Amino acid sequence: MKKTWKPVAGGICSIVAGAWGILAGGILGAVGLCGPAMQMDPFGMRFLNLVGWPLLILGIMAIVGGVFAIRRQKWGLALAGAICAVLIPPPFILGILAIVFIALGHGEFERASSPED
Repeated sequence: MKKTWKPVAGGICSIVAGAWGILAGGILGAVGLCGPAMQMDPFGMRFLNLVGWPLLILGIMAIVGGVFAIRRQKWGLALAGAICAVLIPPPFILGILAIVFIALGHGEFERASSPED
């Protein structure tokens, strides 16, 4: 099948959203961990910590899925990364675009070789 731009565009959207998730999650997680040590409002700081770490994990998963989308390998993992990109709050539109592009480029991903081949 002819290679198109769709999986690459979906992967790039997923990677950009994932980078935002890692940046935001890392900052919120660090502030959430350091806030109680600085004698600040402990409830507000714990809330930031509880929001930051899931964002960090979603960002990592989005980047991993974006890399697999650019390589056109493991369609399921690429789609899972795009779904994680949707869950990252500010750039969620990039996650929606990543899902659309990766789903449209499904036929371009490598098929797993079966023993009969």
